[in-house]
Amino acid sequence: MKKVALHTLGCKLNYTETSTIGSDFKSRGFSISDFDSKADVYVINTCTVTDNAERECRQVVRRALRSNPKGFVIVTGCYAQLRPADLQKIEGVDLILGSNEKFEIFNFIDNLEKKNLACIHTTPTESFQDFDPAFSNKDDDRTRAFLKIQDGCNYSCTFCTIPQARGESRSLPIDGSAKQFQNLIFQGFREIVLTGVNVGDYGSKLNTDLTQLVRRLLKTEGDYRIRFSSIEPNLLTDEIIRLVRNEEKLCSHFHIPLQSGSDLILKQMRRRYLSELYQNRIEQVKSLIPDCGIGVDVIVGFPGETEHDFELTYKLLNEMPISYLHVFTYSERPGTPAAEMINQIPKNIRKERTNRLRILSAKKKHLFYSDMIGKKERVLFEHPDEDNAFKGFSSNYVRVIHKPDVDLTNKLTEFMITGIQNEYCIGELPLNLN
Repeated sequence: MKKVALHTLGCKLNYTETSTIGSDFKSRGFSISDFDSKADVYVINTCTVTDNAERECRQVVRRALRSNPKGFVIVTGCYAQLRPADLQKIEGVDLILGSNEKFEIFNFIDNLEKKNLACIHTTPTESFQDFDPAFSNKDDDRTRAFLKIQDGCNYSCTFCTIPQARGESRSLPIDGSAKQFQNLIFQGFREIVLTGVNVGDYGSKLNTDLTQLVRRLLKTEGDYRIRFSSIEPNLLTDEIIRLVRNEEKLCSHFHIPLQSGSDLILKQMRRRYLSELYQNRIEQVKSLIPDCGIGVDVIVGFPGETEHDFELTYKLLNEMPISYLHVFTYSERPGTPAAEMINQIPKNIRKERTNRLRILSAKKKHLFYSDMIGKKERVLFEHPDEDNAFKGFSSNYVRVIHKPDVDLTNKLTEFMITGIQNEYCIGELPLNLN
């Protein structure tokens, strides 16, 4: 049996798609191998959001060749779509497939012999029409599955290459989404994360929307819950917020990108909202769902970001009742308007500002966890670690750890939070489970 090793760079959507690629290999008689072991084929699903992701891609190719110098190396994904010629220069790469080709790998493999020069197969993003379904499966040995319901983006943020790499926004129809959702529940997953490039834009070309999709999914019987991945603040509607408040099976957790607290910078970024709208969305969520967990994406060091602009961002984040931050240091992406802007921020200043926000994130997270002490949350526990401790997430995305006398694997369990230990919440199970 031939072996394939898979490696993912970037977002949860990429991980979901890699899982589907792995399933295709398995259906053709391959076994899945650890990436640092000898395999016949190595598939690297790339990202291009930051320069670190591109640098990582080169390092991962070298890792594969160290494990097996004769291994057949396939690079696909966003980096492969945008800059295939750069990848072709990396010694040892045999096949480069763009975003539209990643699910058709076997259409481009005639044999697994190493090539002197990598073959490139990419389709211009302007012609992307089809939706390629993807979902993680039970073989991933996880309690949580990611279901791709949307792809592409119609926004034109000046820092972002995703529309260039994935094309226009398109969605999986409700019937197809419901069928895949039901299949994942049947496989035993207890949490399904709805994912995509711009999830809030779901159904914009299908005469439907995210709320209608979720209402359909909730008709599925079973003990499960649904979590949203990132939703743009201008697409987070009152209807979605009320649905999360009223439906127990919807996680009380939103991840809402901000990027900057300065209206001037938001306009330079071509975001579709200003800070007042963002703040109103947060206040609306917390007024209806007081214990809701809220994560925030922020970009630090965007061109022209003055100290005053950064302080506006810091002040806004510090004052809002958010739970944690994902802080990204701005990096110039070739082909984007932002890369050509004047007043690029020195990298040492970008780093210093990044560190300040990461410290703020740690404080926000600790405060949110502290507020949960004395409250009962429903936690989905994962597989035990080497110390037989079970870790899991609550509905509002609080990370907990517990060492019980019973097996909690893949169980949604009531859990009384009693304290904080390191970066986890600790607590007690109902008496009848201990």
